[in-house]
Amino acid sequence: MHLAYPAVLAALLFATGLYGVLARRNAILVLMSVELMLNAVNLNLVAFDVWLRDTLHAGQALTLFTIAIAAAEIGIGLAIVLMVYRNRGTSDVDKLRDTAERHESGRPDDTAARPEVAA
Repeated sequence: MHLAYPAVLAALLFATGLYGVLARRNAILVLMSVELMLNAVNLNLVAFDVWLRDTLHAGQALTLFTIAIAAAEIGIGLAIVLMVYRNRGTSDVDKLRDTAERHESGRPDDTAARPEVAA
């Protein structure tokens, strides 16, 4: 098999994942898009490992590390998204930009930035 086939497939996967990261609003879909991008990298690692006929199989070993890191990333990422959803009621990325704690007045706490107000 030619190297071009898996390379083109990996490029399409990576482009789809990049579009998902840049265009999606839902945090879970953004995490899924990051997983697509990591799978494209894994495909390239294995394809180039086979093409170069590496006796140490470094590409396959790096793929295993990438899979392990991706599993940890998705576990922690989903936990964070679930906690944000429970606290804020939404997982929309655009609505989560303001992460400052709010007072009863609805304004963010800016007394730490202005010491004359805190004193």
